[in-house]
Parts: sequence; C-alpha cells; structure tokens
Amino acid sequence: MKDLFAKMGLAWLLPGCLAAMTPALALASEAAATAPMPAADATAWWVWPLMLFVVTFIMGIIAVLGRVGGGVLYVPIIGGFFPFHLDFVRGTGLLVALAGSLAAGPGLLKANLASLRMAVPVALIASTMAIVGAMVGLALPTNVVQFCLGATILGIVVIMFTAKKSDFPDVPQADNLSSALGICGIYHEPASKKDINWQIHRTIPGLLTFILIGFIAGMFGLGAGWANVPVLNLMMGAPLKISVATSKFLLSITDTSAAWIYLNKGALIPMMVVPSLVGIMLGSFIGVRLLKVAKPSVIRWMVIGILLFAGLKAMDKGLGTGLLG
Repeated sequence: MKDLFAKMGLAWLLPGCLAAMTPALALASEAAATAPMPAADATAWWVWPLMLFVVTFIMGIIAVLGRVGGGVLYVPIIGGFFPFHLDFVRGTGLLVALAGSLAAGPGLLKANLASLRMAVPVALIASTMAIVGAMVGLALPTNVVQFCLGATILGIVVIMFTAKKSDFPDVPQADNLSSALGICGIYHEPASKKDINWQIHRTIPGLLTFILIGFIAGMFGLGAGWANVPVLNLMMGAPLKISVATSKFLLSITDTSAAWIYLNKGALIPMMVVPSLVGIMLGSFIGVRLLKVAKPSVIRWMVIGILLFAGLKAMDKGLGTGLLG
C-alpha cells in the first residue's frame, strides 16, 4: 500500500488514511471474532428427496385404492409435514395431478368415454380461473394460503363423506344450452351389454360452479377431480363413467394452465418434481394390482381420515399455533 501511494504521489496521505481505518478494522475484527458460527445442517440433501419418493409411492397406492386424485393428497400432506415452501408444494402438486390425467386422457377419448363436447366449455372456464387462482395464490402471504388450504381440505372431506354417486342419473330432457352445444352421446356398457344414451341438464349452473372449482385448483394445486365428478354427475346429470373419464381429460387442460404460472414464477424444482412423479406413478401401478383384492370402503375411510388430519394440520400451520406439532 505504501508503494502504491508513493507512485500516485500521495505518500503524504498514507499516515492519515491508516489512522482513520484502524478503528474500523478493529471493530470488524472484533465482530468477526464474536459472531456465532452458522450451525451445520445435520440432514444430508438427499434425505428429503428419498423421503419424498417413499411417501409419494405410498400415496400413489392409496390414491388408486381410494379413487381420489394424487394432487388432493399430495399438497396437504407434503405441505403440512415436509419443510418445503408451500409454493413449491403447490406447483409440484399440479404436476402430480397432471401426470395421471395425461396418461389416461387419450385412451378415454378413444374409448368414447370422455366427452370432448362437454369438456371444451368446462375446460375454457376452469383453465382460465385456474390461471387466476395460481396468480392469486402466489401473491398472497403463505400463512393465509396455508390456512385457506386447510379449510378447503376440510370442505373436500365433507364432500367425500356426504356426496353420493349415480351410475345413470335421470335426465328427462336436455336443456337448451346443452342441446345447442350438442352435449350428448352414446357409450357401450359392458356390464349390461347395452348402448347407453345420455344427455345433461342444468348446464349453466354447472358451468358457473366450475368458476370456483378452477380457481381452487389453481390456487392450491389440488387438481380438481374431487369436484369435477360430483358436478358433472350429480348436478349436470352425466353418467358416472362419462363424468369420471371427462374429469380425467379436463385435468390435463386445467392443471397445465395453472402449472405454467408456477413454472414461470420459478416455483417448480427438479428435486421435488422428479421423486414425486416417479414415486406416485410406481405406487399407482401397485395400487392397480391391489385393487382386485382391497376393500374400497376401508380405503375410502382411511383417505377421509388422512385428509381430515392433514386439513387440520394445514390450518394449524397457517395460524402458527403449533397445536399439532
């Protein structure tokens, strides 16, 4: 430093600069000496992806046996019991729900079970609102979203507990809008060896309901199979098989729209996405094999119990009370 000041012709400034810098250097040295060392993280980085794979593998089995979507289990369970930020959990949850629907959608259309005419107007509304819901969810504080997620999960539990299903709803006459859109069809029922003619009614209330369903799907990353089927089947009067198949196809559109928002905001990371998708897909393959021997009613009650606890955990985490750990 002395040589540098001499070359610049400022050697006469060196004593004053050193005198001015000495107290600051001493203070910085003292702060560095007394500052606590950061605690080393005892958990290796690979432990969490491994745990995520194991949990989603079990989740995939339960989702098939309980006849629920993977997204509705993934978000509350992973968000409540794993140390990941809720934004990343919701983004991955959409991809988890999306994976199954993309695999099943083309086959359901080819089998004439998923109705493209019914799916298009519903998908237009639901996907638009899913984008809005994703943007709102990313803008709100995490604790608010966590609490609302818990309340939504508890609402889903009530729907699962009370909702009935009708294989062939009674639709005496199609309404004007469904007739204008040509929402009707025929499919073959192997059990009765008959061709089933179907049509729908209450189209406008049903489409308005999908405004809320799409918003919730995008905001919480839950998918929407838990709500699509009851609305299509019980409110609009589509046969159960048509409702389930069309719902699967709808998810491929609705969840893709919302997933792009999370991807654009950087809320998707491979460390979560890869083990989650691999785990839940492998678990689904096992679940399909176990479906022949398992009792669906027992699994259904188990799913309701899991969602009930996960919903309460999410609300507890959002409020910050710590009552559930």
